[in-house]
Amino acid sequence: MVTLLIAFICVRSSLPIDYGAHSFFEVVTMCYLIMILVFYLVHLFRFYRVLTCISWPLSELLHYLIGTLLLFIASIVIASKSYNHGGLVAGAVFGFLASFLCLASLWLTYKITCITQSSGMHQPDDPASGPLQRICRM
Repeated sequence: MVTLLIAFICVRSSLPIDYGAHSFFEVVTMCYLIMILVFYLVHLFRFYRVLTCISWPLSELLHYLIGTLLLFIASIVIASKSYNHGGLVAGAVFGFLASFLCLASLWLTYKITCITQSSGMHQPDDPASGPLQRICRM
């Protein structure tokens, strides 16, 4: 989360060379930061127990997958448009670092969720014991 914020600040403080690339990178990083905060609040206040109609582990996995892919694409775009500008180069580096960290988080979330559900160690009142269990077995 910190690397995303640093990447956003680096790109935001640099002079815009290509407005579309800057805007795309800024939108992707801010949306991803907001969604990370939303999932953090859901887990912090245990909203997943109230909203059982949503498969929270599946939605979190999809969030990480789509967000990581978009962040990687945005980092490639901003790196290709950097033209040796320090802020853009730093933003691209932190964007790639954030992509790697998000990919590691995606893998760990998948591994913990699927191993816990396939080994039968999940709680009986866990709302995530439905469709994700079938996905993990594939």
